[in-house]
Amino acid sequence: MKARVTVTLKNGVLDPQGKAIEGALKSLGIEGVGSVRQGKVFDIELTGADKAVAEAALMAACEKLLANTVIENYRIEIGA
Repeated sequence: MKARVTVTLKNGVLDPQGKAIEGALKSLGIEGVGSVRQGKVFDIELTGADKAVAEAALMAACEKLLANTVIENYRIEIGA
């Protein structure tokens, strides 16, 4: 079973890396960029077929390691 965990900064948390990317895009002449916020994506392959067990394991991984839940949100998507 495959899963994707997306981690992003919470609203209101400053994102200096996103600001730097925004500035770089504008300096490269890329038009229409209003703002940029960066995040992390984890593609994880899981053994087993129980989605509930997989989701619980991924939530534990996010809470303990993948996301800093004080300043970040995470979203879990589980595929086949």
